Amino acid sequence: MKKTVGIIGLGLIGGSLAKAFKKHTDHTILGFNRSVATCEKALEDESIDEIMTVEDLGRCDMVIVALYPEATINFVKDNIERFKKSAVIMDCSGTKRMVCTELSPLCREKGLYFIGGHPMAGIERSGYKYSYAEMYEGATMILCRDEHTNLIALKAAELLFLEIGFGRVTVTDANTHDSNIAFTSQLAHVVSNAFIKSPTAKRQDGFSAGSYKDLTRVARLNEDMWTELFFENKEPLSYEIETIINSLQQYLDALNENDTEKMRTLLREGRVAKESIG
Repeated sequence: MKKTVGIIGLGLIGGSLAKAFKKHTDHTILGFNRSVATCEKALEDESIDEIMTVEDLGRCDMVIVALYPEATINFVKDNIERFKKSAVIMDCSGTKRMVCTELSPLCREKGLYFIGGHPMAGIERSGYKYSYAEMYEGATMILCRDEHTNLIALKAAELLFLEIGFGRVTVTDANTHDSNIAFTSQLAHVVSNAFIKSPTAKRQDGFSAGSYKDLTRVARLNEDMWTELFFENKEPLSYEIETIINSLQQYLDALNENDTEKMRTLLREGRVAKESIG
């Protein structure tokens, strides 16, 4: 059945979602962004069917809010009376506990269906001009449920994201999401960002290959967004940073002690750990 989908925030994530919807479905896509120029560009690109205002929220069967977590909470709260009854409201934030805790019970109280969402895809650039329809091809979409979640709406959202190109949908709770994402995403950004600060990096040209490129790709990040995400997930991320510091100390100790067997053991343990999880 054809739906009207509103996308709030036409940056890399929201813009790519809009383009994926237009590529794979015949749903009507409305786009909202604080920059009118971005909305006009999206309309010109045919990434959206209409530029929307908050007054159009009442037309939308689904509203996807692709903003930072605090901005997401504020947008939904500020416009809670404007949404269409029984509409599905979904966010795309990189952390879930705060957003879900604030918005899930509120939406349930107002006759709306809130689902925490996190598309596991992206590039090291930000902004609408870098968005593209294929960004989510084969990617994982994480959906978070709690005691307020409508299971019919959750299943419909799952099918919708598979329809626009996602290869897998993982359903979990907000706490599990944030704990896992501290390791799989946030720690990777911290390590990459710290790694590139070595003075040796300025002399890498002509001496680097795939491993350097892979490890430094996400060092080119949006510091405003990632600072907010890191502090909203402070405890799990702190644990992961402390864990990797302790691990790195073991490698350093092996070098300082000229202990080749200890180094070999550490490297073997890492290889086996990787082989065991894929």
